[in-house]
Amino acid sequence: MPLTPLLTPDDLNRFLDTDFPEVHADGRIFTVEAVGPGFATMRFEPLQRHLRPGATVSGPSLFTLADVTAYVALIAHIGPVALAVTTSFTINFLRKPPLGPLLCTCHILKLGKRLAVLDAAISGMGSGELVAHATGTYSIPPK
Repeated sequence: MPLTPLLTPDDLNRFLDTDFPEVHADGRIFTVEAVGPGFATMRFEPLQRHLRPGATVSGPSLFTLADVTAYVALIAHIGPVALAVTTSFTINFLRKPPLGPLLCTCHILKLGKRLAVLDAAISGMGSGELVAHATGTYSIPPK
């Protein structure tokens, strides 16, 4: 059965603004771009502080993008549950990310009552080339 989002990209961006303002401590670098049945997509605008020597986006920045996008995909489908938390997360860095905006699309693989499993793919906006792949599990608090 297809998953139906409960929240729009505007709803999700407002939720991040109000419940997680620290995600925008350096300005708006994460933006929810799209939400659909079983998925969400976010845009990441890396700043100089997100770069490593050799002009590459850092691994911790890519990890954060994947984790935030997975969280957004989850709450888009269960509602604004601030206490849903990451219980495990694995990321594979596939190639050097291009300088510039990155997109992360996250799909919900399983949505249960207490756990959700998600799959995230990060790519460069211009090239569309996959630069990292991640999977994560999130704990959903009881109602």
